[in-house]
Amino acid sequence: MKNPILNEIGAIFVPVRNIEEAREWYSQILGLPADGEIQFGHIYVLPMKGTQVVLDSKIYSPEKTFKAPTFHFNTENIEEAYTYMKNKEVDMTSNIEHNHYFTFKDPDGNHLMICKC
Repeated sequence: MKNPILNEIGAIFVPVRNIEEAREWYSQILGLPADGEIQFGHIYVLPMKGTQVVLDSKIYSPEKTFKAPTFHFNTENIEEAYTYMKNKEVDMTSNIEHNHYFTFKDPDGNHLMICKC
């Protein structure tokens, strides 16, 4: 039998407390419009290139937040990205490491990463 499972990631689900606030925050840091439809009252799919990021308030609880980054956002300039996030007063959890990446938290406590591509 041929394997029916593709070696692709379609979407990453991020647990968020308040879907409207999360849509606004993620859209702001990614430079995206925050006017997309919230589906089923608890899901917002960020309009990303490549793998989708799905904000989901139905799966949220403090113990389900990411304690370590499970994915990273790309940047071509790690120093500019770091300065940008600091200027946005994002909760930074590391400095730039190995001139390649840094970590931060979203307002719900999910640990995330930005990495130089």
